[in-house]
Amino acid sequence: MATKGSMDEEEMWRAVMDRDASADGRFVLAVRTTGVYCRPSCPGRHPKRENTEFYPTPEAAEAAGYRPCLRCKPRDPDAPQLTWVKKACDHIRCHPEEKITLESLSREAGVSAYHLQRTFKRVMGVSPRQYQETCRIERLKGRLREGRPVTKAVYDVGYGSASWLYKDSHAKLGMTPGAYRRAGEGMKIIYRIIDTPLGKLIVARIQHGVCYLGLWDDEATLEESLRAEYPSAELTREEGRPDPWTSEILEYLEGRVTQLGDIPVDVAGTDFQRRVWRELQAIPRGQTRTYGEVARSMGWPEAVRAVGRACATNPVSLLIPCHRVVGKAEDLHGYHWGLGRKKMLLERERRPLESPTPPR
Repeated sequence: MATKGSMDEEEMWRAVMDRDASADGRFVLAVRTTGVYCRPSCPGRHPKRENTEFYPTPEAAEAAGYRPCLRCKPRDPDAPQLTWVKKACDHIRCHPEEKITLESLSREAGVSAYHLQRTFKRVMGVSPRQYQETCRIERLKGRLREGRPVTKAVYDVGYGSASWLYKDSHAKLGMTPGAYRRAGEGMKIIYRIIDTPLGKLIVARIQHGVCYLGLWDDEATLEESLRAEYPSAELTREEGRPDPWTSEILEYLEGRVTQLGDIPVDVAGTDFQRRVWRELQAIPRGQTRTYGEVARSMGWPEAVRAVGRACATNPVSLLIPCHRVVGKAEDLHGYHWGLGRKKMLLERERRPLESPTPPR
């Protein structure tokens, strides 16, 4: 069979036995006993040599009556790249405290360092180094929540000095390291729960802005979710006349105002999360964007999954309108406060403003 490049059949067979990802795209391997064709790097069980033949393209294999492998997806140009990136991410997550070089990471993923660097950033939206930084921060948060001393926790996750953390602790943790270690101990959070057309609304705030916002059917669940976020903070439930921020959010849910842009938020997030959240705040009322469109607007078209994770970790729904992000066919994906509420929010935002009630 004619094939791309200058590989003969013995070279192609060696590439298959080695699961050589660099050979992907140069040929496909077809297996007569299964009627399936695969990439050279397919992780499935190796067939017997006498049951195989090679084709230059997926189209040629299909013309001969073979169907694509469901595991390695030889027709999907992004499938092998996602596999490499997943291997790299898994390795980084398992070794966040180690100094990982691009060369060692490329060996782990089975591709060249140059190709891994470009592909990783295109898929994840950040470089491997930045991804490891995020993993370290998450590991550090876990150590601090366990009550470990700040300096020891910093060294445990691979940093040589605590000065890195104190330099910009608010951006990295959302508060000082000591406060985070105490799970919000010393923080004074005031919250209120009120009825809205979409159920119970909880609005929690600290001095600088709203730090938590959610919608649910019952008050107990909302209070538990706030305590889980800030288990050691001093929580005070407020009654009586709502504060201006809560009043504005209620008016928004009732359809009497169109924007919530003047309400400040005070939440922690990685640099990537904050970029995604800024993109969400730029989506106009009554409109939606797909996860792919958000990724492309950030200049990282392959970071769709990372955008989805950033939406899922948004602690102040409505103020950061993650409900305006939908699937490719405008289908509704997971929403922390329920797909029913996501649908209702979008429907309400597409309506014109409700007329104010005339005075009696």
